[in-house]
Amino acid sequence: MPVKKQRSSIPTLLIIAGALLVLGAIAGYFYLIQTQSPETNSGQKAIVDVDQVTRVGLEEAKSAFDTQSAVFVDVRSSEVFAQDRIPGAISIPLDEIEARLEELDRNAWIITYCT
Repeated sequence: MPVKKQRSSIPTLLIIAGALLVLGAIAGYFYLIQTQSPETNSGQKAIVDVDQVTRVGLEEAKSAFDTQSAVFVDVRSSEVFAQDRIPGAISIPLDEIEARLEELDRNAWIITYCT
């Protein structure tokens, strides 16, 4: 009767361990990406991710304008702002917004617009 040769389980264990290490490294990478806060050019932490900003409808914005309960920030270019704007709005072009955040009251309701 022939003797059956028993297969070693070491290669299988090494493959499983390697796969777990790779999966752990990938999971760690994605964890680091999600927990790191974006920084502005000045090294300060960004205030809010743009995807987390609440959109304001026209009626709500009009009510905020009428009651003066919000600060309106026009993010269009200075030239376009000079041609037409919401009365009382502040001009901070979009490409300058990070550098000029200190001009805005952090506790104020800020409504940005571009049209």
